[in-house]
Amino acid sequence: MYYMGVDVGSVSTDVVIVDKNINVLESLYLRTKGRPINAIQEGLKSLKGKYDDKDIAAVGTTGSGRQIAASVIGADVVKNEITSHAVAALHLDPDVKTIIEIGGQDSKIILLQNGVVLDFAMNTVCAAGTGSFLDRQASRLDIPIDEFGNYALKSTCPARIAGRCAVFAESDMIHKQQMGCSNSDIIKGLCNALVRNYLNNVAKGKEIHPKIFFQGGVAANIGMKNAFEEALGEEISVPQNFKVMGAIGAAILAKENIEKNNTSTKFNGFDLTDIDFVSKSFECTGCPNRCEVVKILGSKKIIGFFGGRCERWNKTISA
Repeated sequence: MYYMGVDVGSVSTDVVIVDKNINVLESLYLRTKGRPINAIQEGLKSLKGKYDDKDIAAVGTTGSGRQIAASVIGADVVKNEITSHAVAALHLDPDVKTIIEIGGQDSKIILLQNGVVLDFAMNTVCAAGTGSFLDRQASRLDIPIDEFGNYALKSTCPARIAGRCAVFAESDMIHKQQMGCSNSDIIKGLCNALVRNYLNNVAKGKEIHPKIFFQGGVAANIGMKNAFEEALGEEISVPQNFKVMGAIGAAILAKENIEKNNTSTKFNGFDLTDIDFVSKSFECTGCPNRCEVVKILGSKKIIGFFGGRCERWNKTISA
């Protein structure tokens, strides 16, 4: 039997399938492109020929779009990103004390003690240092994002870049270009600035202890890893499946839930890739808040309601 984990974020949608020993058999990293349901369907479509519905013993969802994903897929467990990333990291190494996670639109720090989450913090206000910001700067400099970190390692005199704001950081980079600084020095300076921003904001007041894991898409940038190691004076480990650790954690939690409760999965099956899902919004008049509620339909049945501030509409209905 296999277990599926789905992490739906604003930039990427990750789908993994693991076996009973949590060996990763499938790992998909898809662009969400503002259409999470389409991304989920795309992921399941690529898996449909390899697995049958009966092969999937449990499904877990996480990420900012976890509730929608759970309704569409038929998830057995719905957990936040903090829990999912922590569970995946601890499965790899029970001695992990700190998790630095930087994704497409936000960044997090998770502190662990005795195998449980002791504290955490998130930055969702500014995009400086996130994957989408680095992608934009790589494109502006006409450098492949895969080579971005290697440029930083070639620097001999890092430029001083203001990293507290994405707008100011970009303006500072342009100014340094006009002054004749090399791309390597600018990129190294940017990595240093973004690490300072992370440590002074997301990790402010937090005690960072080794062993440290670096997770999320930005962990692929060796320049950022190097900048963190220089700033902290500690070695940082990047897990093999760093991009999809949230999805792996969701799969582990789904497996544990099914085994603990001895129940069968709610998985709706791979045929949901053929369903046309339609979203319609309306204004709730139940109270002065007048929330905009989104209703999702699939196969002429209501899948769920999302967007309300109370539980009047925010409930899942079986398709």
